[in-house]
Amino acid sequence: MRQLVESVPNISEGRDQVVISKLLANLERIPNVAVLDVHVDPDHHRSVFTIVGEPEAMGMALFALVQQAQQLINIGQHQGEHPRIGAVDVVPWIPIEGVTMEDCARYASELAARIGQELQIPVFLYEEAGKVPSRAKLEIVRKGSLEALAKRMETVHEWKPDYGPPTIHPTAGAIAVGARFFLIAFNLVLQSDDLVVANTIAKTIRTSSGGLSAVKAMGVPLISRQLVQVSMNLTDYRETSLRSVFAAVKREAQRYEIEVLESEIVGLIPRAAWDEQLWHDLKLRSIESDLLIESRLEQSSVF
Repeated sequence: MRQLVESVPNISEGRDQVVISKLLANLERIPNVAVLDVHVDPDHHRSVFTIVGEPEAMGMALFALVQQAQQLINIGQHQGEHPRIGAVDVVPWIPIEGVTMEDCARYASELAARIGQELQIPVFLYEEAGKVPSRAKLEIVRKGSLEALAKRMETVHEWKPDYGPPTIHPTAGAIAVGARFFLIAFNLVLQSDDLVVANTIAKTIRTSSGGLSAVKAMGVPLISRQLVQVSMNLTDYRETSLRSVFAAVKREAQRYEIEVLESEIVGLIPRAAWDEQLWHDLKLRSIESDLLIESRLEQSSVF
């Protein structure tokens, strides 16, 4: 049986195309690994790569990515709107075909151990790979970004990393490595520059505030466009769909007489989360590409 896993590493670089191109070129040289999608966001100052491959090859590819990013990116000079803790901020393992979530948790732990030992970057395991229940959620690890994480590591014994040194790497920062179900990153742009409203809407709809199930959300300023965005992660589309969360944000925005201008999906999504009416119903910004991971896999020459 064919074995395939997906990873969606978040890179803390969204403005220097030379750096992004070097990282991608290195990934594309590794056999049995395919880069299916690249999303670059200058305002968030991050790039999201969607990669699929055989487990052993993916381990090699992801380690090489972290190693190269350590050389090319200085997190100490990073300024962006999205929370981040490292040059490569987060590396999830997601089962696709012929592997289980338990397998992915093991792959995550093996990669984390190598990153910690060979690159001397502190690594925090999260979600299904997490070893410390109180910090198994990614948003807990990322809370306050790198600066707050560094302080927790210095002052709280329970925040010793799972692998690597107990101090932040001077240029690479730290990294979260985990195993999880498909996550859909979904951003709604409001016809407004009011960040207070965006944050209020985000708080209303997210799970942690009693809102929709399996939804994480925050307000983000889009400085280059003088607009604001409700940036969301749908951690289980089977519980809350794209259409449901769009309707909730639209309803809350209308309380302030604000319209949803457009939306975007970051990366790819499973076919089970999609229907053709969503292009129109969600006011999706880009309609020229196929967003389905299954379709991109079928089109790939690697597998």
